[in-house]
Amino acid sequence: MNAPESAPRRVSPWALWLPLALFAGFLALVFHGLAKPGSTEVESAMIGKPLPQFDLPPAVEDRPGLTTSDLRQGKPRLLNIFASWCVPCAVESPQLEALRQQGVAIDGIAIRDRREDVAMFLERNGNPYARIGKDDVSAVQLAIGSSGVPESFVIDGKGVIRYQHIGEIRTDDLPLIREKLREAEQ
Repeated sequence: MNAPESAPRRVSPWALWLPLALFAGFLALVFHGLAKPGSTEVESAMIGKPLPQFDLPPAVEDRPGLTTSDLRQGKPRLLNIFASWCVPCAVESPQLEALRQQGVAIDGIAIRDRREDVAMFLERNGNPYARIGKDDVSAVQLAIGSSGVPESFVIDGKGVIRYQHIGEIRTDDLPLIREKLREAEQ
């Protein structure tokens, strides 16, 4: 005896179109994200907080080292994290020099670098720094919330971080840096 044949099962039209609809929705989200990306600004957890205590030895012979108290002298300063082996650090050198010529006080922290390499870097690219501390193990760099080079921080006259600029400073960044320094005076 043969088993009665069952009628072919009818597939709902939704079952056929649902995967296609889900895929179309996914594509729509991807294209929306590409057309309207989120902010590229990184909010540092250190903004509004005082610098940690540090005392760095000089990175070169002709400039003093850098301490926390040097950055608490009542006037806003730009603190630049750099390294001689960092190509974007060389790229931003003319902008740092332009800021220095406009009266901006700039201090530097050279990370994971040798004194002779820092000296050659400054000879090639200019030296806008009043002080340069040597941070051999990036302890101060990490303590202030920096994760790479170059990075710059606007420090108010009391030693509080007011602004963090990630990456090299470009010509079109100069007005914002000057504005942040003016705001740090208040």
